[in-house]
Amino acid sequence: MFLIDMFNKKTVMPDPAHALPGRDVELPTADTHFVNGQPLKGPYPEGTEKILLGLGCFWGAERLFWKTPGVHVTAVGYSGGFTRNPTYQETTTGLTGHTEVVLVVYDPKAVSLQQLLKLFFEEHDPTQGMRQGNDIGTTYRSAIYVYNEEQKRVAETVRDAYQQALDRAGRKARITTEIAEVGPFYFAEEYHQQYLAKNPGGYCGLKGTGVACIA
Repeated sequence: MFLIDMFNKKTVMPDPAHALPGRDVELPTADTHFVNGQPLKGPYPEGTEKILLGLGCFWGAERLFWKTPGVHVTAVGYSGGFTRNPTYQETTTGLTGHTEVVLVVYDPKAVSLQQLLKLFFEEHDPTQGMRQGNDIGTTYRSAIYVYNEEQKRVAETVRDAYQQALDRAGRKARITTEIAEVGPFYFAEEYHQQYLAKNPGGYCGLKGTGVACIA
């Protein structure tokens, strides 16, 4: 019974009134990107845009995007929840409501949002709800947090195109990706930033469906 209760806690969004309270002080994190040296918190170059993407464990997800041409800088953190400035340990309880996300700062003249989202949908399984493979809980849900209406339109268009691709491939599962206006984003602790560059043999849970996104 205890294990069932713990599983349920991790896979059901908490009531905001009962979420962990958190703290007013920001968690310390890295100043610059371990791989490219760019400042994690900006200032970012004029003309760049931001989006938050959640596709399971943020270690592998971040590496996917920092390697993508046209991406200026990436950082990992927590968003979509209720707790202020949560710690990693707090998010894993399922009592903060956050999902692990990657902040992607990109140059739209070098890489389009459509291209980034095509990569997003292809490189994880967006049909699994509150999990990604063996990683279970609200922190591993698929999510796109947008900064404006145009980003939302593109996200919904690419999502619908990928659902059609899944349908054509004979997959009956429906996409569960959360698409919503961006809320507070909290940078994760320093050791999480660019984790797989610091620990090349570390865990990466990314696994796509094998279905290509034609959008």
